Amino acid sequence: METDQAPGSAIRVRGIEKSFKDLQVLRGVDFDVRTGSVFALLGSNGAGKTTLVRILSTLLKADAGTAVVNGFDVAAQPSLVRESISLTGQFAAVDEVLTGRENLVLIARLRHLQDPGAIAEALLARFTLTEAGNRKASTYSGGMRRRLDIAMSLIGNPPVIFLDEPTTGLDPQARLEVWQTVRGLAAAGTTVLPTTQDLDEAETLADRIAILHKGTIIQNGTLAELKALLPPAKLEYVEKQPSLEDVFLALVEDGGGIDTATGGRADGTVQAGKEIQ
Repeated sequence: METDQAPGSAIRVRGIEKSFKDLQVLRGVDFDVRTGSVFALLGSNGAGKTTLVRILSTLLKADAGTAVVNGFDVAAQPSLVRESISLTGQFAAVDEVLTGRENLVLIARLRHLQDPGAIAEALLARFTLTEAGNRKASTYSGGMRRRLDIAMSLIGNPPVIFLDEPTTGLDPQARLEVWQTVRGLAAAGTTVLPTTQDLDEAETLADRIAILHKGTIIQNGTLAELKALLPPAKLEYVEKQPSLEDVFLALVEDGGGIDTATGGRADGTVQAGKEIQ
């Protein structure tokens, strides 16, 4: 039997507490996640993000409080919760000895799904990995491994996906690839809960952001709602210089073709912070 849950809510957390001996990691966490949204759990190292995700994915038991995922109680109905979710950890869990296609086929077989080969082909195409499908995963870039990892987590079409710091260790270009993947998942109706300590990541991806600090949610809202907590900014003219990330992405995308005479790229577009008179 499904547990009572607010309409349109995929995850409901109330009063979750967790301690490890004398260390209290979670101190009464409360939030709701709307179905088909990206809900970012933002916090620094040690804030309790991974512990909370492990509780929601039934890998840990809370000391107090309740959690409902996809209508099922995490403590009372763990097997039903596990059937409804997928969890991707901080590091890609692909088998590097196998090819990308073989990794996907293996997971489909473990889930006892029909036609694992067709499932693998569809996911390779969806994540732009078809050409690399017959290569061993050990030859993949960081972004490709992470995309394959997320593809593996989608086998069986789980309605809820937990991504624990999904862009850890990735270069800027690979990070953008993962962000695009996450936005695509939410657009297709999947509920995605990423944990992150990256402010840009939370700002770029999330419909709502919950700030977890010292084991409790200190603020929870949309980006606009969180920005409204501070006084309005004064309008001043400041010349914006390109960041190292801007330079890196421009060089990688254009093969080094930046027109230094105009401050733009070789194709005539403008670099960050520059204007063509």
